[in-house]
Amino acid sequence: MSDKIKSTERGIRSTVVGIIVSIFLAVVKGVAGIIGNSYALVADAIESVSDVVTSIIVIAGLKIASKPADHDHPYGHGKAEPIAAMVVSLALFGAAVIIIFQSIHEIITPHHAPASFTLLVLIIVVIVKESLFRFVLKVGETVDSTIVKTDAWHHRSDAITSAFAFIGISIALIGGEGYEMADDWAALCASGIIIYNASKLGLVGLREIMDTAPSEEVLKKVKELGLSVDGVVSLDKCFVRKMGMEFFVDMHVIVDGKISVYDGHKIAHKVKAKIISEFPRINDVLIHIEPDDNLNYK
Repeated sequence: MSDKIKSTERGIRSTVVGIIVSIFLAVVKGVAGIIGNSYALVADAIESVSDVVTSIIVIAGLKIASKPADHDHPYGHGKAEPIAAMVVSLALFGAAVIIIFQSIHEIITPHHAPASFTLLVLIIVVIVKESLFRFVLKVGETVDSTIVKTDAWHHRSDAITSAFAFIGISIALIGGEGYEMADDWAALCASGIIIYNASKLGLVGLREIMDTAPSEEVLKKVKELGLSVDGVVSLDKCFVRKMGMEFFVDMHVIVDGKISVYDGHKIAHKVKAKIISEFPRINDVLIHIEPDDNLNYK
């Protein structure tokens, strides 16, 4: 089984775990919010439902991105991953807008203070969602998947919403009469955090779609591997772009201009084999051979 398939399966498994947890929490928070008279908790349930929807999008994105290259997509389907990540960020933004409108409605509508048992529900939710965030983020960083990491931050947004709801309900219960709307204001504040995270995650996906260069660490490793091959004098250019969970490299390799075309071709193959064997996440390396201008060929 290839590293790409293994990474995809790990990402899908972590996402499925998130879906199961989110469904359970959405039901618990929704019921507790309605019975306990807390719109902040109901808004939190809406956030969990959006988690389920976006996690399904994550799975679809991972499956499409893992498809092999074909005639219409010679570089593979990796761009499906950042596109799905942007869809997830837009869904986050949409959930935040819904919470804003509903929070404002609740603020201007007189109602009773939330029930005290809703605080216990929120404590459990924050602990579960933060744990889920750390688990999914670790998987996303391990396989370097933009969409899995985006999904992880969606869980963190849910934890933040719950934390704000806890603060708001606590204020409403402690303050008593006149503070009944505190949890609605808390939901409104949480929506701002969600919008911030949605914008941040959307930009990450956009950067990948625009073929923004990867980290200096990746570039440095690729260059070091290229320079370690016998016959390579130096490197002129080295470009790396990310496609899903893999990288594609374009490299200009400088060699002794007096060697034959055949020998230069052999060096190019050695460089490609070296980089791919030492850096499995590199899908392909395109090499252009150039003569060393510092040598006299007369």
